[in-house]
Amino acid sequence: MTNNFFDAVKNRRTYYNISSDSTVSDERIREIVEYAVKHSPSAFNSQSGRTVLLLGKHHEKLWNMTEDVLRGFVPADQFQPTADKMQSFRAGHGTILFFEDQNIVKSLQEQFPLYAANFPVWSNQSSAMLQFVVWTGLETEGLGASLQHYGELIEDAVKTEWKIAPEWKLIAQMPFGKPLSEPGEKSFEDISKGQFGV
Repeated sequence: MTNNFFDAVKNRRTYYNISSDSTVSDERIREIVEYAVKHSPSAFNSQSGRTVLLLGKHHEKLWNMTEDVLRGFVPADQFQPTADKMQSFRAGHGTILFFEDQNIVKSLQEQFPLYAANFPVWSNQSSAMLQFVVWTGLETEGLGASLQHYGELIEDAVKTEWKIAPEWKLIAQMPFGKPLSEPGEKSFEDISKGQFGV
């Protein structure tokens, strides 16, 4: 990696203006995703995170599908901003789908009933960490990405189209590609208030 960890964390931003080009091979992208799945933390080392990497026509199909679904919810005379957003995702190189295996969550609930209510929460937290590791990993390779959440609207269609196991819950979608422009300046809250030293 060309950046150290903290540089990578700082440089990871949301990129909407991306192209279908990639700064690295598809094999390298797959390596990043697989490494993140293997090494991201999870509650009780449950390893409930699952991913699907969509490239080429599969990537384009996802966003065509999402656009078609959204047309059923957004009035036609107000749809252009949504269509533009779908096109910005479709213009990318690929999309990573993030899932959580609900069989694992349910199994943990049965094994540890005292913590049953916590396991869905911890599952989501594990997924968030996985998403962050992948997103930051893409950043270190010069790729830009954003994180989207159309899961409840497209989950059934996604599972049917790509033959996804029914127990996998769709959590998020991450379109990525070569950045065409830099995001705007990021503002920060004053974090010095309420900080305590030891």
